[in-house]
Amino acid sequence: MPNLNAAVLGAPEYAKGLGKISTASDITFYDMKQGEVTVSLVEPTKYPEKLAPLFYSTSLADVAIVVVDELGPAFGETAIMLDCVGVKKGYLVLRNYIAPEQIAPLTKGTVLEGYIKVNDDPLTLRETLLSEARKLVPEEPDAKNHAGSVPVDHYFDVKGVGTVVLGCVAEGTIRKHDSVKVLPSDKQAEIRSVQKHDDDFDWAVQGDRVGFALKGVSIEDLDRGTVLTNNRAIISRRTITGRAELVKYWSKPLAVGMVVHLGHWMQFEPARIESVDVGDDWRAPMLTLSLQKDLVYIPGSKAVVTYLEGSKLRIAATITLQ
Repeated sequence: MPNLNAAVLGAPEYAKGLGKISTASDITFYDMKQGEVTVSLVEPTKYPEKLAPLFYSTSLADVAIVVVDELGPAFGETAIMLDCVGVKKGYLVLRNYIAPEQIAPLTKGTVLEGYIKVNDDPLTLRETLLSEARKLVPEEPDAKNHAGSVPVDHYFDVKGVGTVVLGCVAEGTIRKHDSVKVLPSDKQAEIRSVQKHDDDFDWAVQGDRVGFALKGVSIEDLDRGTVLTNNRAIISRRTITGRAELVKYWSKPLAVGMVVHLGHWMQFEPARIESVDVGDDWRAPMLTLSLQKDLVYIPGSKAVVTYLEGSKLRIAATITLQ
């Protein structure tokens, strides 16, 4: 079952015209299904008043649909977030008589520069997304050699089933009956069942939107951002060091004592900057940060550094995690 994950940004409830609502909170999911082909749509419901939903939505996305009704701060912030997360493929829906030449200066040098401009036609856009999803045909993984990770975005108790979590496979493969670590806790859990868009499967691979029934943990052991993994390369740390790269619109050096938030997978955690080594370039400093809660990641992966106290720009940098 090929699945495409798409962030729908810029117009609240635009995804209603594309799919059927499934899970709603500060981010809202909609499902599209045609035969064996599925598309998972996610909107940042609580954005722009909160930045985290924008990060969550973009971090889940293979592609983005950006609806442009006005060229205001929210559009600029959305463009920067997509660029930081690295969503290289997408579609721009220009409305309210906004012309391509008007947005060109704002998208130049970002991933949005390569997005395809499409008409405001949900039926055609729906077929475009399904066509993209058809190209993603996953191969059944090796039953003996597999490891993967699923960051949790929602979790709940289901009567007669027990603990259920929802998430997207961030990397690798997860199989039914796998034993997984529940990071950053010291818990272990068993994957009792695997569902993709309400159908039962024996396995799930990178990009799949999944629901797992778990054995060995309760909802009290879980949180948004909890990572279920059997990948030995995954680490969990409360002190993070890495090379940052400031976004081009950030106008001043990062400083010791600043409280920022790190966004990685479904984690969006506060962190205090403990040291800054600017070297020869203050726009590419080496940072050491301390967190109140462990960050779960693969060394070498990137996180987004945000500063929520900023009056205008809230996205400061990306950081490569060591």
